[in-house]
Amino acid sequence: MKITPMKSIGLSVILALLACSFGAYAEDTKEEKAINMNKDQIKGRVDEAQGKAKEETGKVLDDKEMEVEGNVQKNVGKAQKGFGDTKKDIQEGK
Repeated sequence: MKITPMKSIGLSVILALLACSFGAYAEDTKEEKAINMNKDQIKGRVDEAQGKAKEETGKVLDDKEMEVEGNVQKNVGKAQKGFGDTKKDIQEGK
């Protein structure tokens, strides 16, 4: 697979946006959310972000296997995040 200049630029843009989104997420969680999050919520959000990045990278590089792998990882992260949210709600009696 040859990486053309356009693919290289696209990949750089995706990585820059991903870095910005992690920074914005860190700002939001510095308030109350970071203190109250359980391990499943954190791991789920991290896996979801990594999967999304991998999926987008696969699209840019025209690598279907990487794109599918990223999509699966993203959805597993969403499920784990949902499990963590439910677990937290149960603990808080909601």
